[in-house]
Amino acid sequence: MSPNFASDSLQHDHYSPEQAATQRGVFIMRVYGHLLGAIALFTLIEVFLFQSGKAEVLARALLGVNWLLVLGGFMVAGWLARGLAARAGSLGAQYGGLALYVVAQAIIFTPMLYVAEHYSGGGVIQSAAVVTLAGFVGLTAIVFYTRKDFSFLGAMLKFAGIMALVAIAAAVLFGFELGTWFSVLMILVAGGAILYDTSNILRYYPNDRYVGASLELFASVALMFWYVLRLFMSRR
Repeated sequence: MSPNFASDSLQHDHYSPEQAATQRGVFIMRVYGHLLGAIALFTLIEVFLFQSGKAEVLARALLGVNWLLVLGGFMVAGWLARGLAARAGSLGAQYGGLALYVVAQAIIFTPMLYVAEHYSGGGVIQSAAVVTLAGFVGLTAIVFYTRKDFSFLGAMLKFAGIMALVAIAAAVLFGFELGTWFSVLMILVAGGAILYDTSNILRYYPNDRYVGASLELFASVALMFWYVLRLFMSRR
């Protein structure tokens, strides 16, 4: 989950301070522009799936397996995407990784969105989206305002991710439910991931890795939305 860009982050040292600041500003704008693009693509895919009737088919197929396995798959997909973003050497590879990850997330999200839309009452998806957006904006503002380095969260986030997978595996094997507490803890983990990713984007990502950086942020936002929606659905 931690990109090692310590040496690359110095790539703009031959620029004057004003030029380096301008370059960094352009990089940050590109990151958040691509994040918005990824969210828009995700939304368009979901709209297509629901309007075409494919969402129901996909939901019934995925709901036919143990839903906890889908939760685990969601987390593993996030780890793989982050690894791809960190290793991708070309801009094309970064775009490919981002596109594949957005499509994969749209497919994984479909069953829960379908259940939320048809069985959890109106407005639950919109409410979860608003809460996720508010959380993301607030956490982003903290990093930009304080300029604090949150890279120390990397080890804790890895540990939390491993423990979450262990909890999911135990629930599958022993047949118990992961209740409200698990969703709340995972929302906190997602919040930590947003702090961590945003801090890395400000400090360590090289200026040519804006697509990979946006993938990191999208993965963290998707994680938060997933568990905020899961929490709201459990309360209905």
